[in-house]
Amino acid sequence: MKKLNINQIIKKLGLSFFTLFFVLSITACSNQNANENTAENEKVSEETSDSKEVEESNEESKNDEKKEIASETIKDSDDGEILDCCGRAKNKDIFVTTDYVKDIIDGKEDVGDYVIAEVTWGEADASEDYLKNHIPGAIHINTDTIEEGPVWNLKSDDEIVKSMLDYGIDKDTTVFLYGPDSGAPRVALAYLIEGVENIKLIDGGLKVWMDKGYETEEGENKAVTKDDFKGEYPAHPELIVSLEEAKKDIEDENDDVQYISTRSYEEYIGETSGYSYIPKACELPGAIYGHDEADYKNPDGTYIRYTDMIKMLEAEGVDTSKEMVFYCGTGWRAALPILKFYEKGITAKLFDGGWNEWQMHDELPAQLGDPKDGAEIKKVGELSNDKATE
Repeated sequence: MKKLNINQIIKKLGLSFFTLFFVLSITACSNQNANENTAENEKVSEETSDSKEVEESNEESKNDEKKEIASETIKDSDDGEILDCCGRAKNKDIFVTTDYVKDIIDGKEDVGDYVIAEVTWGEADASEDYLKNHIPGAIHINTDTIEEGPVWNLKSDDEIVKSMLDYGIDKDTTVFLYGPDSGAPRVALAYLIEGVENIKLIDGGLKVWMDKGYETEEGENKAVTKDDFKGEYPAHPELIVSLEEAKKDIEDENDDVQYISTRSYEEYIGETSGYSYIPKACELPGAIYGHDEADYKNPDGTYIRYTDMIKMLEAEGVDTSKEMVFYCGTGWRAALPILKFYEKGITAKLFDGGWNEWQMHDELPAQLGDPKDGAEIKKVGELSNDKATE
């Protein structure tokens, strides 16, 4: 038997201890990793569970939050900015005062490239005021440039953008519109849909301008045309509801969507169509009365405050937490509340065809009378053809 000296014994023992230590270290590390993985998995599981609870909670409060946007945020002044959660301005400042426009004309405010325009149906010589009195520098815009009969829906995007360029307007132009009726909101909404980023309505228009004693101008100003819109269009197609979409909502009895008629009460209950060229009178089934143009204005011609509009609509049964689709006869009067909501960062939509397009289809259902008093549902083809306004 071979003898081992003391050095050999020590060497062999050292190797054994090293091997044992190495094995124990690997085992310990494995256990630690396993424990860490278990803890991490438990943490992820807890976070996932918490996330689901938050998601469910958010879903439950979704409608409440939408209503807060429409109602609670109006605690801020109508004249001030509304901020989102990150402090960014949500107020689009569509409605501006005559004083602000006067300061721009006088050079006290610098807004860069801008156009001021009176809006009416027909050319400048058909306007009751334009050639005699208009805000200095204002051009005239004909509503025929953005819509056409017999339905009077908005024209194609290309046609509307071409007309804007003819008026010297591109997406970066600040456009100030005014007029004697809802033609100005109609054009403003059309321009907004295409992509004009700074569209404004002069609150009170020519009446308030003259009431303040500001100078006016006579004659006609010609626009300086442009050839580049400087952006893709349309920018906001989501603001328009087609006839097919409206038909589907009504057919499916979609409770999440409200159709709101901004017409006179006589039009709403089917006594008159409100138009010389619309023979039938009624409403879309389930339509809520959204008041006529006059109810959106103060005695001095300025528009009512957003807070007052909300109260007026809610009193008729409008739920601002749901999707709101406004319509009238041909899209003019419905534009105003949509712009009011848009200014506050809320999306309301336009059924562009309105009652005029709806009543062209005999197979469609129609609401006759006030639902509060028990309205009757008929087919359009069953309605009389003698309801046109003289």
